[in-house]
Amino acid sequence: MTATLLFCFGGPFLFSQVKAEIDTASIKIGEQIKYTISVEADSLDLVDFPEDQTFSPLEMVEALKIDTVPKDGRLLLQRMYALTQFDSGAFIIPPQRIAINEKPYLTDSFRIKVADVVVDTTKQKMFDIKPLLNVDRSRAKLWWTIFWVILGLAIIGGLVYWFFLRKKPLTEEEKIAMLPPFDRAMAQLKDLENSRYLLQDEHKKYYSELTNIVRSYLEEEVHVSALESTTDQLIDRLELLKDSGSLDLQDETIKQFKRILQTADLVKFAKSKPSNLVAEQDRTAVENIVVLTKEAIPEPTEEELMLNEEYLQEQAKKKQRKKIYIAAAVLAFLLVGGTVFSLTVYGFKKVKDSVFGYPTKELLEKEWVASTYGFPPVEIETPEVMLRTEVEFPEAIRDSIQDNNTFVHGSPLGLFSTTVSSTTYKNPQTEPQFEASLGAMLASWEAAGIRNIITKQEEFSSKSGVKGLKVFGSGQLKTPDSNSSRKIAYTVLLFGGQGFIQQIVITWEDGDTYAEQIVERVLASVDVKTTA
Repeated sequence: MTATLLFCFGGPFLFSQVKAEIDTASIKIGEQIKYTISVEADSLDLVDFPEDQTFSPLEMVEALKIDTVPKDGRLLLQRMYALTQFDSGAFIIPPQRIAINEKPYLTDSFRIKVADVVVDTTKQKMFDIKPLLNVDRSRAKLWWTIFWVILGLAIIGGLVYWFFLRKKPLTEEEKIAMLPPFDRAMAQLKDLENSRYLLQDEHKKYYSELTNIVRSYLEEEVHVSALESTTDQLIDRLELLKDSGSLDLQDETIKQFKRILQTADLVKFAKSKPSNLVAEQDRTAVENIVVLTKEAIPEPTEEELMLNEEYLQEQAKKKQRKKIYIAAAVLAFLLVGGTVFSLTVYGFKKVKDSVFGYPTKELLEKEWVASTYGFPPVEIETPEVMLRTEVEFPEAIRDSIQDNNTFVHGSPLGLFSTTVSSTTYKNPQTEPQFEASLGAMLASWEAAGIRNIITKQEEFSSKSGVKGLKVFGSGQLKTPDSNSSRKIAYTVLLFGGQGFIQQIVITWEDGDTYAEQIVERVLASVDVKTTA
């Protein structure tokens, strides 16, 4: 079939031709139709083809790219669509809109016949419906939870190790600071020799650093108060050490050292400016004084060496313990802070239930199952698949019942339960007995130990608008072997028509917020058929 439309635009003799065609008008379910739209237009025309699912009730499987072919000085634009349908019957492909220079044009419609796939049941072997099988509970969510907890702890541990426990690479300054006093002083003097202080005319910085190096060395190695002492005080202390035999320095060495310190004082406080040659000679002299001082210090006894080693080990242990304490404090802060934040935002119960688990919370958060139960059917979404259960009816009503399908999850005396029941009567004209059914259920609850049952009633509408009766309330369940009791809440939905009755019963522990959310979701999913 083809559809051809002629349109005038832009002038009395300017035409654009729009054509649509299909390769077949009859297919089987799931087969595809090739639907092609052709447009003849000028090279400057702007042509917009159909996009998205505009072929309903047929479904567009694929839209190929536009093919452009020159034709008689104009352009022939073609685009092919693959369409299909998965229901049998006769369908109409609606006219498709093509815009040429923003002016709309419509193609013709097409009638399509979709045929069933014939199945020969005499040759095709039929099998019984498979029974329900008990399967092991999936532990996938638990393993994922464990995985994320371990990953989180590993990240926190890695951060604590990286910032607090690991031995970080030392900078050059830190490496020099770790050296023994003599080696450190010699390294610092070598760095001072390579500095640019003298080239930049910064004599004050040069002499400040020079005297700090030698004073620090004397304070650590000779154990005199050198950094806070004046020049005269420091020289007096060195002479006292020399006289006592604790420091074997020559008088000439002490005099030379005093001269250098006095020169440095003049540079720092009197703005004196010795020549670069004198400054270099002073640095060399200080280096020689450090060497002579090292040689003048008596060798420590074995006992002093052992005490010094013990001291160093103790200092290293203290440093390591400090790192561990800091890491533990950071970890404790994160745990306490995270706990306090969670308790503030979510509350104690939700945090406790998230950490230790709670049955109804697990039901709420798991993957739910939407299914149809019994006949007449009841459509409902629940956390777990309900299992078929045989029900014994009293003799008074047993003879009037043709069939009963009851499906249960949980126990009415437990934390949460759901029951769906569909019952058909032998007499198709029998009206559903809501009051009798509700009375029998309440009587069974009282026999099970539920007391002080409160009932309320209101109208209920299913998802598709079917009207029914909603009965709800609460009761007290006495705990066996004790005087305590707990409050049970319930909701009962009753639907029915001539010849049948449908019943949905939900029970839970009153005050359980997770169970209440489950109930809301279950009630929102309920739908029933109105005829048997």
